[in-house]
Amino acid sequence: MRESWFVSLAAARETLEVWRADYGIARPTAPSPIESPTEIAIALHDDAASCSHPTGLSDSWIRVWSRVSRVSVASPIDIHSTMNFNRRQFIQTSSTITTGLFLNAMDAFAKPLTTHNASSFSMLVFATNWGFAGSTEEYCARVKQNGYDGIETWYPSDAAERATLFAALAKYGLKVGFLVGGSESDYQKHLVRFQTSLSAAAALQPVYINCHSGRDFFSFEQNKSFIDYSTTVSQEHNVPVYHETHRSRLLYSAPVARTFIEKIPALRLTLDISHWCNVHESYLADQADTIQLALSRTDHIHARIGHPEGPQVNDPRAPEWNHALTAHFAWWDAVVERKKKEGKLMTFLTEFGPADYMPTLPYTRQPVANQWDINVHMLQVLRKRYA
Repeated sequence: MRESWFVSLAAARETLEVWRADYGIARPTAPSPIESPTEIAIALHDDAASCSHPTGLSDSWIRVWSRVSRVSVASPIDIHSTMNFNRRQFIQTSSTITTGLFLNAMDAFAKPLTTHNASSFSMLVFATNWGFAGSTEEYCARVKQNGYDGIETWYPSDAAERATLFAALAKYGLKVGFLVGGSESDYQKHLVRFQTSLSAAAALQPVYINCHSGRDFFSFEQNKSFIDYSTTVSQEHNVPVYHETHRSRLLYSAPVARTFIEKIPALRLTLDISHWCNVHESYLADQADTIQLALSRTDHIHARIGHPEGPQVNDPRAPEWNHALTAHFAWWDAVVERKKKEGKLMTFLTEFGPADYMPTLPYTRQPVANQWDINVHMLQVLRKRYA
């Protein structure tokens, strides 16, 4: 083990004990190609039978392994079936142990938010397909299995892709929210693409449409044209259309967003405030009035935790991110409290992303945490806190 990430001395001890047990008990080694060092030692020393457990494992390792594998501590463990795992499995197992036993920062927020709940209030949580490598069918099956209400995905302009998507949605009983946007640096081309996609997406009657609209270098009037058009489409199709607080887009910073909010009463937001934490290199304490104004216009939340140096923490379950969690949940709480009092629909997207949003190890580009597991954990916390 040349290098590892540990969150505490206790975590280091547990992980090193897993490593010791793997090399000492499970792995064959010289002089015998089929025996582990422990098996050789037992054969050579008659008194080895007096070890504290039939497997030769330490008591601390037995306790940890029992939690992960759900093997009874009281029962002898089959070394070859239980301990014979490869290096990748070892890393995954030790990561599971560390997360399960030591990284519980989010658990403090998995408690019901005490506020008045109007009978008409409802909440839907959507999954992202960002970074998912499988098919649409596989994705929807997994989303359903993990308890999501639906998915948020880019509007598919191809007819065959739309047919595949809606077949999978129907099969698994999932709802859909669409992403719409453009990437062109030319204003007119960008606007035409946006208008075409938005109108087509709204005609399909999704739960909502989230817009990656405009660019940070377009003029105020140019960016305003995106909002004006989306307001018209929303009214025509009776579909909520939101504009996301996102870097490089028209709402890339808090003060710029404030100008749009104050001048356009119809503007509704998707709040991904992790971007503003990054843009302003802070938790926005010095812009409290602007943040409150933005929260009052928010209908949809992208539930990702950012920090002053980036739009995504490596793992929100880690205790070092407690301050970031506290800030984000306070903002989200304010939106949900308003929605509950109004008795209106509240929607969330769990949107922790893959590499390079997810930090990676150098050279290997191995993500430092599991994107899907983090998003599912966030789903569970949101349900316990707000549903």
